[in-house]
Amino acid sequence: MSFVMGRCIGVDVGGTKIAAARVEPDGSLSRRFRADTRADEGPDGVIERICQGIEQVMGEEKVEGIGIACPGPLDARTGVVLSPPNLPGWDRIPLKDRLEERFGVPVRVENDANAAAWGEYLLGAGRGADPMVYITVSTGIGGGIVLDGRLYRGADTFAGEIGHTIVDPGGAPCSCGRRGCLEALASGTAIARAAAEAVRKGNRRIREAGGSEPRAEHVFAAYRDGDEDASRIVREAVRHLAIGISNIVHLFNPRAVVIGGGVARAGDALFAPLRERIRAFLMPSFAGTFELLPAKLGEDAGVVGAAALWAERPK
Repeated sequence: MSFVMGRCIGVDVGGTKIAAARVEPDGSLSRRFRADTRADEGPDGVIERICQGIEQVMGEEKVEGIGIACPGPLDARTGVVLSPPNLPGWDRIPLKDRLEERFGVPVRVENDANAAAWGEYLLGAGRGADPMVYITVSTGIGGGIVLDGRLYRGADTFAGEIGHTIVDPGGAPCSCGRRGCLEALASGTAIARAAAEAVRKGNRRIREAGGSEPRAEHVFAAYRDGDEDASRIVREAVRHLAIGISNIVHLFNPRAVVIGGGVARAGDALFAPLRERIRAFLMPSFAGTFELLPAKLGEDAGVVGAAALWAERPK
C-alpha cells in the first residue's frame, strides 16, 4: 500500500523508557534518542525529558508534526492523558497543548498500542491488510484496530482494549479491578506469575533458567525442553489468547492479526500452538480468512507509528 507522510518526529513514552526518532518520508529513522522515563518524578520531569528527546532528533530541517505514543487511558482528540497506571501523577495532563506551545509544531497524542498498530499497518507485518488487528503481548496486553485505512478509536477514543476483554469470568484478578481479563491470564506478567508459583513448588528447570523471579522467556525456554510445568503454563496462556483472538476475528473479520510485544519473541513456541487453538475456536466459515503474523517493527513500532499518524487520511 502507499502512504504520504512528510518528515515527522515520533516519540514512544513508556513507564520505563522514552524513545524518540526523526522519521523520514520513506519510514526510515534518521536520528534516535533514548532515556529512562523516571516516572516517579511526575509529569513535569517526564515531559522535560520528552522535550529533550524531541530537540535532539529534530535537527535543522523543518518537521511536519510530532506524534506521541503514550500509555492510556487518554483522549486522542484533545491530547489529554488520563491517569495511566504506569505514569503516576498524570491526571488529565494536556500533553498535546504543552508540546505545541513549546515547539510551535502540530502534535498528535495516541494510545501506544494504537500507534504500534498503525506502524505495523503502514510499514510492518500488516502492510496492506485491511481490516487489521494488532495485539501486543508483553507486561500487559493491548491492541489496536485498523478499519478502512484508518485507526478505529471508538466513540471516546478508548477502543482497542483487547487485554481487558473477559475470557474467563471466574479467572485471576486483573489490575483494572475485574476478574478474568485476557491480560490477567495470558500477558508476560501472568506467565511469569505462574512460573514463580511453579518454582516455589519445587520446579528446578524454570529456576535454572530464571531464578526465583522467572520471566516469560524462561518459561518458553523450559517449554522447549519439555518441562511439564512450563508446558502447562504455556498451554493455558495460549488457550486464553486463542479465545480472545477468535472473538476478535469473529467481530472484525480481519485480513491479518499481528502479534507484537516481548512474549511474541518466543516465535514458533507461541505461534504454532496458538494457530492450532484459534482454529478450534473459529466458525468454519472463518477458516483461512486471515493470517496470524509476528510483528516486524519490534521496539520501533511505537516511534514509527506515532510519526506515521501524520499519514492517516483525514475523515
